[in-house]
Formats: sequence, C-alpha cells, structure tokens
Amino acid sequence: MGDSPPDGPFAILLVEDEPVIRELVRTMLSDGEVQVECAANGAEGLKLARSRKFDLILLDVVLPQLDGITVCRMLKSEPSTASVPLYMLTAKTKKSDVEVATRAGANGYIVKPFRGSELMDLVERLRRERRG
Repeated sequence: MGDSPPDGPFAILLVEDEPVIRELVRTMLSDGEVQVECAANGAEGLKLARSRKFDLILLDVVLPQLDGITVCRMLKSEPSTASVPLYMLTAKTKKSDVEVATRAGANGYIVKPFRGSELMDLVERLRRERRG
C-alpha cells in the first residue's frame, strides 16, 4: 500500500513502570504498522532507546532507577536520540512539572489519565510526518 512507512513499522518506546498502563498502551497502539516496545524503568528505557531507532518515545516522569526527567535530558543530549520526538506521559500536572519537562527537552506532555484518542492522534500525526 502507498502509505506504508518507508522504514518498516512505526516504532514506539514506552517507558512506564505500571504494567496495566504498559499493556493498555501496547494494545491500543500496536498494529501491523505500529510496534510498541516497553521498558519498566528508566535505566531499561535508556538502554533500549540507545539500542535502536525509535520514531516516538513515551516516557513516564516517576520511574524506578532513573526518573523520566533524567532519562529525557540524557536522550536529548545524545546525537543518536536527540531528534526523536519524546512525550512525557505522567500524572504530574503542576505548571512547574511541565516546565521542568520542557527544559529537559520533552516535545510534549500527556497527562494521565489520558484519552486513547489523544495517543492515537499523536501517533498518526507523527506517522504522517515520517512519510513526508
């Protein structure tokens, strides 16, 4: 089909410590053209993000081992991952939390509980951009 991604499936890395949310997002977004890979903590997420190319990273702020803000700063400072769209996925809603995430390099902020349509719209928009 003409609108298939040029480089295989659209790859999403979800770094989230809550198993229920990981499974919900994976089920909601995964299909033949979208692949969701999951990490349960910040250190695992950082390792996975460095190991292959992702088209989108969804990153919780509160994580075991390495918090999401630290992971975001590290990924945005590395040439191989700096250009990957990175959205914080979190229950932290204070203006100061959003500002910290933005300063760390996050491209956006999705507040839990989120609507499935919000994530699906984001993925579809980024997939269209990738196709050019």
